[in-house]
Amino acid sequence: MGFLQPNLPEVDDAWRAGTRAERMRPMARHVAEIGFGTPDVVFLVYLVKIGLYVAGGLAFALLTPGIDQVTAVGAFQKVVLWTLLFEVVGLGCGFGPLNLRMMPPLGSFLYWLRPGTIRLPPWPGRVPLTRGTRRTPVDVALYAALLLTTLWALVSPGPVVERERVAAMLVVLAVVGLRDKTIFLAARSEVYAALAVTFLLTGADVVVAAKLVMLAIWWGAATSKLNRHFPFVVQAMMSNSPVLRSKRLKHLFHRDFPDDLRPSRVAATLAHVGTAVEYSAPLVLFVSHGGWVTAVAATVMICFHLQILTSFPMGVPLEWNVFMIYGILTLFVHDAGVGVGDVTTWWPIVLLMTVVVGTVVVGNLAPRLVSFLPGMRYYAGNWDTSYWCFTEAGLARLDAGTVKASLLPHQQLEKIYGPEEAEIPQFIGYAFRAMHSHGRALFSLIPRAIGSRPESDYRVIEGELVAGAVLGWNFGDGHLHDEQLIAALQERCGFEDGDVRVVLLEAQPIHRQRQQYRLVDAAMGELERGYVLVADMCERQPCDTDLPVHVTSGLRRTAESGA
Repeated sequence: MGFLQPNLPEVDDAWRAGTRAERMRPMARHVAEIGFGTPDVVFLVYLVKIGLYVAGGLAFALLTPGIDQVTAVGAFQKVVLWTLLFEVVGLGCGFGPLNLRMMPPLGSFLYWLRPGTIRLPPWPGRVPLTRGTRRTPVDVALYAALLLTTLWALVSPGPVVERERVAAMLVVLAVVGLRDKTIFLAARSEVYAALAVTFLLTGADVVVAAKLVMLAIWWGAATSKLNRHFPFVVQAMMSNSPVLRSKRLKHLFHRDFPDDLRPSRVAATLAHVGTAVEYSAPLVLFVSHGGWVTAVAATVMICFHLQILTSFPMGVPLEWNVFMIYGILTLFVHDAGVGVGDVTTWWPIVLLMTVVVGTVVVGNLAPRLVSFLPGMRYYAGNWDTSYWCFTEAGLARLDAGTVKASLLPHQQLEKIYGPEEAEIPQFIGYAFRAMHSHGRALFSLIPRAIGSRPESDYRVIEGELVAGAVLGWNFGDGHLHDEQLIAALQERCGFEDGDVRVVLLEAQPIHRQRQQYRLVDAAMGELERGYVLVADMCERQPCDTDLPVHVTSGLRRTAESGA
């Protein structure tokens, strides 16, 4: 891996002539042993960005009259608001090359301040005045108001942020979210808006409520990892880690490199230990009141987040991990002595936690109803995913019919490497997705989606990357690239039958060992639906495309039954 140049495998004409699965196979071995091969300068850029984030938070906190230390409650409030602003302008999750966003490295505020772009309301049929998918001047004004009210709260004088300013920001965020769920999710509202709600309280109630929100985040994330998918995430994350350079150590995360690339016992053990830590250490932090017990639990959780941070996971939630470390030091170490016995008014805290925990419960039982962000299913290997298959005509119609925040990833790569060389990082991306358990299902379903046409007729692009280009932001959430986005693009682009075929794979409900799928043509609508079994996904190699598919409805099932 070089400082300026990527570490990419060498390929020949035989590789270029192979099928998609054949071309993915050597790339899967490359991912297992090296990762994406990202040049070190990219990681340096992200480290500089983290430094700017920390400097900005400290500046807003410590330059406020009345705040004299970084662990004060007022300082914590300023850092929360600063982080929300940092995220919602596009500088946090989803930023830069590690999210296949190079030109430009972010879209968000440039896109959301432009009328005519795509917005996705969460409940257009239920909430009045939210129908439609076209951003209007009103939507632009609302987003601008969100930025201004957040900044207004940030510059609030005094030892704590004025509650009226926080309330104004939260009201605007709620209204914006009802018009466009993308902005609401990009603000990481499940973390920073929930914490901002606690700022409407007073005294010790603020600290205790914030501690409970942090506890819910950890426990929600841990609960989502009680599945068979998470070892695959650990395996892929460690294989791609820029800190872990030893190929011999990376081989330990696979059962028998290079012949068996399923997660090894080492990967599974790390996954289970990490889940146990995410349950136990936060509980100790919450119930302990200082001393060595708090110090040990805090150290464990700081190391937990540092491990994620230094792995530079896809989607790059780097500042979130920095913030969680800061929250540990502020809420659970500095204010360790503040506990439930100090609460003066319980009902608003109970109401807030009912909403937070209830959302997590629904998100695990019915993941199709709740984004994996408010559902707090972070990096569990279990979220809604999709692949979009475009013909050249379909891509041309997409380019002509939409205002995009950036070029599609393959177009950006072709500008950097040229058309032929750009295929290599694209197939490395396919292989990385295939390293996850759901990748086996996605690549088995793609041939069913395109039907009898040759696979060479289609360019296959991850749904989250399509969403990133046409929505201005993406963070792996399938709720941003499902039928709602397909319909919005069809309205603008007028795709013809076969131009765009989409594989939609739902997340696994926590109580069922299967995942539902849908195959959709942008022009014709749903072609097929059914399910795949988690056990079948976990038993196959990354590039296997023979996953058993259980069809429950659609044109093919009707034909097979003779109806």
